[in-house]
Parts: sequence; C-alpha cells; structure tokens
Amino acid sequence: MGKTLAEKILAIKSKRSDIKADDFVMAEVDLVLGNDITAPVAIKEFRRLAKNVFDKDKIVLVCDHFTPNKDIQAAEQVKFIREFAREYNLTHFYDVGDMGIEHCLIPEKGLALPGDLIIGADSHTCTYGALGAFSTGVGSTDMAAAMALGKAWFRVPHTIRFNFSGDSLKPFVTGKDLILYTIGQIGVDGARYKAMEFGGAIIDNLSIESRLTMANMAIEAGAKAGLFAADKKTVAYLQRAGKSAEEIYPDKNASYYKVYDFDASSIEPQVAFPHLPENARSVSEAKGIKIDQVVLGSCTNGRIEDLRQAAEILKGKKVHQDVRMIVIPGTQRIYLQAIEEGLMQVFIEAGAAVSTPTCGPCLGGHMGILASHEVALSTTNRNFVGRMGHPQSAVYLTGPYVAAASAIKGEITHPKEVL
Repeated sequence: MGKTLAEKILAIKSKRSDIKADDFVMAEVDLVLGNDITAPVAIKEFRRLAKNVFDKDKIVLVCDHFTPNKDIQAAEQVKFIREFAREYNLTHFYDVGDMGIEHCLIPEKGLALPGDLIIGADSHTCTYGALGAFSTGVGSTDMAAAMALGKAWFRVPHTIRFNFSGDSLKPFVTGKDLILYTIGQIGVDGARYKAMEFGGAIIDNLSIESRLTMANMAIEAGAKAGLFAADKKTVAYLQRAGKSAEEIYPDKNASYYKVYDFDASSIEPQVAFPHLPENARSVSEAKGIKIDQVVLGSCTNGRIEDLRQAAEILKGKKVHQDVRMIVIPGTQRIYLQAIEEGLMQVFIEAGAAVSTPTCGPCLGGHMGILASHEVALSTTNRNFVGRMGHPQSAVYLTGPYVAAASAIKGEITHPKEVL
C-alpha cells in the first residue's frame, strides 16, 4: 500500500519503511522552533536535561509575540532567550530589526524544505506543510528534549484528503476562504489528530502564499499537520529564498481515512462568526455587521500577496471614520517590499496605522486590544472568546479582500460593493 505525505516523511525520518497510521515512532527532526512566549519554559527544561544543543544550526528562536517588548515581563522573557542564543551561538536567532512573525519568517528564509520534519512550540507550526514538510506544534517540554536530542516521538496520524476541483475560483476568493470553508464543513475537531492533505486542480494553481495560509489554519480543525505536495511551484518559491529543493508527492495508491471533494468554483468569500473558526458563512450572510477595528496581518495573512490584495481595494479610498485599521507586515522584508511597491502609501493615505512585524493583536498581546462590546474583523486565525481583548468583544475572521472592503464601509461587506 502506498503512503500519504505524512506517512512518507515520518517513515524516512524514523528510518522505517513499514510504518502505518497509529504506529509510534521516534524520528529525527530537521528544525526545532520556539518564540518569546514558549522558548523560556523550554530553555529552563533543557538546562535540566543537557549541557549542549544537538545542532546550533537547527534551532530557531524568533521573538515575535510581544515584540517590540510591550512591558517589563516581555523584555525579561526576550532577554532570557537572547542570552541563551548567545551562549550556544545559535545560528537562527531573530530579534527586533531582523525578525518577523515566525511562520512568515521561516518560509522566507528557506528554513523549511520539502520532506523536512519540523516541530515548534507554537500551534501554528503546521504552516510549513504548505512546502511539503511535516510540521507540527508541540509543548515546551517536547521542544526542550528535541533541542537536546534532535529527536521527537510521534503517533503516525491518519490522513484526511481534501480535493478542491473546479475551473477557477470566484473573484476575491483566496486560500483563506478555502480553509475557512473547509473548517466550516468539518468543524474545529473534524480533523483531530489527523493530517490534512490538500490537492486537486484548484490547489495546483494556488499560490504558495495561499497554501501557507491554508496549512497555517489546519490546527483550527484540530489537525496534527496540514500538507501540500511540493511541486514545481514550491521548488521555484524556495529557489527565491536561495534554497534548492526536490518535489515530493503522496503515492497514488495511498490509503486515506476519509476523502472530501469540494467544488471550489462555487465557494464565496468567507467570514467566520464568533466565537469559533467553524462558524464560517459566505460574506453575504455577514453583510451589514458594524465593526470597530480591522486587522490585516498575522502568520495567516501577513505576506506580500495579502498586502497587495488589501491595497487593491483600498487604493484611492478612505477607511471609515468609525473604524481603526491596523496593518502588520509579516516580516521586515515584506515591510520593505510593501514600501517599494507603494502599498504602504496606499494604507497610510487611506487612514490605516502600520506596525512593525509582530503577532500583536492576534493573541490579544498589544497593538490593537479590543474594549468591551467592540467588534473586530481580522485576517488572523482564531476568534475565541477574549482572543483579541475584552471577553465581551467579538472577532470575525476573513481574508484581505473582505477586510479592506469592510474597513471602507464600516461594516462587513463584499469587495465588489466598494469597487
């Protein structure tokens, strides 16, 4: 029997050819990731386990959640990480001025490659499945053990296959809409401890940025990983990052736990209502909902393609007087590229505030906290109770096109209504 992408990668990394779903394996990891919230706990545990890291080139520490530091506690956290990175001469430590939102930064740097096995003490580590890697979030203690040993244990997940057919997507529909629609169909636990494998004609034509968005939100369906075949488009993307890569595909006779077939050409722009990502509906069903804040950015939609899409809608227009719009590029390089392309001028002239790269408001950290009874429309990945501030606030999730159009109207709206 052939192997799914998840089985294929875990078989190689555990040096076993006979693995199947539900087997337990010990596998060698290619990258271990931590951030300014999760890494300090891992470092403390690491010091109890070992005196040396397994490979200074394969540990990545990114300061992004409360960076630039929002308070004394955040500053102490980052100082603790910074001193550890210097002590062990870690190659990949990213601080203010050289950092970015971790799941935007790592693909940009070419640190995630097809066939890699990556673990990170952050749930959205599943993002790198867009590049054909098996990547998943773990706890800080698992991160500590991996920093010492270069290995981690896994239960091989069953795989659910999602086929997206159709001639083309409707206007303003992106990977964000496809993944919100998918979660809406299966629920936030519909892929619990499963690998989500995405394919079909629509996926073949989807940009790498949209694939990264979809893989990023696999965790919102409870998945262990979200995987795409690494095709010619993937190889070309990584070449721009200065890395060579090989294509990787699931076997044609792979066995799947379940298969979903979606006609993607019929999917409308999506909005996920509070307080779960599974509450996805077409934008027409959300029309007229008043909003106080719009957030464009995060590890889900902070890439250059996302900024271009929003700027396309905002150019020559103004953000509604009752709306605060916050734009957060995913990395310093994306920020600079947006300046060079004139996107930042579009945002600022429209009345949006532009931030340095940070997770910021996505987790209710800083740079855009909501007060009671305020409503945000956000391109981030979660809309749980109190996720972006006061527990009596509300968050709706959507893609860049709808976010920008709604910022102009002051209420959730279809982009075609402002063009």
